[in-house]
Amino acid sequence: MAQKPFQFKQFTVAQDRCAAKIGTDGVLLGAWASIDHNPESILDIGTGTGIIALMMAQRSYAETIDALELDDDAYEQATENFENSDWGDRLFCYHAHLYEFATEIEDTYDLIISNPPFYETPSLPSASLPEGENTMSEARKKARFEDTMPFELLIGAVAKLLSETGVFNVIIPHHREEDFIALASSAHLFPTRITHVKGNLESPIKRSMLAFQRLEQIPHDIEGDFIRFRESVLPKELIIEYARHEYTDAYIALVKDFYLKM
Repeated sequence: MAQKPFQFKQFTVAQDRCAAKIGTDGVLLGAWASIDHNPESILDIGTGTGIIALMMAQRSYAETIDALELDDDAYEQATENFENSDWGDRLFCYHAHLYEFATEIEDTYDLIISNPPFYETPSLPSASLPEGENTMSEARKKARFEDTMPFELLIGAVAKLLSETGVFNVIIPHHREEDFIALASSAHLFPTRITHVKGNLESPIKRSMLAFQRLEQIPHDIEGDFIRFRESVLPKELIIEYARHEYTDAYIALVKDFYLKM
């Protein structure tokens, strides 16, 4: 059965040829990423359907909104979604591996966003994998598993592609937060904003949304002191639901400009 297009308030996203469908993570990140610094150029790494790039087009006046996608089908679908939107003249999708793109591109971006694959590749033989995993398509594996775009590669590419005053936004599993921050700090990128996401009041923290800037952009009184700087960024918490389909005011305020029924 074909996956129906997902209708948002100002655009439609076809997703039948994409391994990674529209999900909460992408919409959260696209709505959460700050554009207070008025970015003129934006890059969405691993765009999939193109959802985050489209959200950035709706939210900002950036003249350049580029997206990067490796998978053939997802690239074609994202390109079509861009062309079918009201912002086709500002949206462009590159079909390339992140390493290739970062090596060859000379431009930098004021805002970089990524909802990266973050499932670690199973070490178990296929016969022992959870049900459904051993029959998973190659495209879906690429969309889900981190070895397609390791965090080290992502951070290295961002360090090269981010403008001096730019901001990098990412959503990752909460249990990977400290490791990711440590990797970013080695590239002189430091967290300036952190939000922990919980499904409901009783559930554990599931996701971390992180914003990073270059060392030169941090306050001078803590420059060079990573421990004090890290401790100065107090994480905020976002809870999605009080109960099933009973959404919190904070979540509604964040996504109401996109979801039809919010």
